[in-house]
Amino acid sequence: MKEIKTDGITYLREVNGATNRWYYGLDQSQGDLCEAEEIFKAGKPVKTRKLCLVHYPEGTVYFPIPEKEGQYCEEPVFFKDSIYILNVDFYAGKIQILKFDCTSYKTDIYKELSLSCVKDCYNLKLNISPLTLTRQCVLNNEFEIIWPERISFKMDDHDSFFLRDADRLIFNRWHEEGEGDDYIYFEETVIRDLSGNVIETYKGDMMLMPNGEIWHIS
Repeated sequence: MKEIKTDGITYLREVNGATNRWYYGLDQSQGDLCEAEEIFKAGKPVKTRKLCLVHYPEGTVYFPIPEKEGQYCEEPVFFKDSIYILNVDFYAGKIQILKFDCTSYKTDIYKELSLSCVKDCYNLKLNISPLTLTRQCVLNNEFEIIWPERISFKMDDHDSFFLRDADRLIFNRWHEEGEGDDYIYFEETVIRDLSGNVIETYKGDMMLMPNGEIWHIS
């Protein structure tokens, strides 16, 4: 049995898009990014969210973000041989996209935005591909691309953003119909362009596979 020292982080998940080479673990002590923002707005201290990266198969552990009070990160994504991490520095009022180089194992700021460019951090996520910063508000069905473009449009009820594929935006949509023995639950995949127009709709779900291929499950 191989012992992996993660400084108290007790689970690992595959980094999205990492072709089974990189895994990550996150400290969950203050919840997700939105919950950390609520703590900050309440005037309470925001502790650094600890993130570890583990390379397979040797199990080497990296901590790509130095500890600094007031900053909080989200789950990483893998894109073009580097790992990118959404990190918010609440005290500095900055949204940072950090780049962890998988060759030098060094972390640099890839892109920095003002925190004021978003209403809040609810469902603020880094996605692929290409690298895209998005925000989704289920209360008013609004979907936003914050960077590299600035786009906003309304989704339908029960829509949830899944993945960007170049100029195609892939959403999952769930349905419920009937009651009791007549109850039916099913899912659809909705493809939109960058203006929010529906291009295609498929029955079933889609999955991003470790080699970057998209599978349609119907």
